[in-house]
Amino acid sequence: MSLYARERPEFLRQSLDSVFNQTLKPSEIILVEDGPLTPVLDAIVEEYKSLHPEIKVVALPENGGLGKALNEGLKHCSYELVARMDTDDMSYPDRFEKQVGIFMKYPQVEAVSAWIEEFDSDTGEKIAERKLPEFPYQIYRYGKKRCPVNHPVVMFKRKTVMFAGGYMPFPLFEDYYLWVRMLMNGAKFYNVQESLLHFRTSPDMYRRRGGLRHALNEVRFQNTIRKMGYIGIPLFLFNIFVRFFTRIVPNHWRAWIYRKLLRR
Repeated sequence: MSLYARERPEFLRQSLDSVFNQTLKPSEIILVEDGPLTPVLDAIVEEYKSLHPEIKVVALPENGGLGKALNEGLKHCSYELVARMDTDDMSYPDRFEKQVGIFMKYPQVEAVSAWIEEFDSDTGEKIAERKLPEFPYQIYRYGKKRCPVNHPVVMFKRKTVMFAGGYMPFPLFEDYYLWVRMLMNGAKFYNVQESLLHFRTSPDMYRRRGGLRHALNEVRFQNTIRKMGYIGIPLFLFNIFVRFFTRIVPNHWRAWIYRKLLRR
């Protein structure tokens, strides 16, 4: 888990509580402080550390972004299976149990994600559900057009992620870039066919996914995976056409596209 100064204290509490209320308890929690926090957040971290000695805090001197924070956190993980989670989301109580069950059932699988339920941060109302294909061959194909893994609910084998180079710098696409590299290395993915996480969303989320800068990063990312051989030129052009348009339209249009066309 990566925590930074702008996180709301009540969201952090809800997130941590969902981790400690799992039917399969975690043996270790690596909490990376991505730069200095507020006094309120510092107090919450200290409170939970006193209650749960399995929390290990890694404090970074300055904010470096999610990718850098997660890479640093991976260095401190003692176990082979690592679950990812954001500090404002809430895992379902049986999330860890179900994901570990998949690793036990399919030893060849390297990463297990799941569907997520998106809800409005202000009202608590369910907005949508992001569904993903189940099996490795389906996930490999799906990834050519859209991100094939819900990052906030993924669990993976640490050695496979490290072999692929970990989270490499690629603004807004650090996770997608990692999945493509893992897939190209032959890693097998599996997506649990039900929601295992409450994903907090707001109009700000759709705003962050828009704008010319994001659109240009999108072009650069698609060109990168084209050069890697993951997609060909026709699909590259198709992806650019669809995604560039989505990034530059007004925010309320983009929100509608995500909720009505890109979610189920």
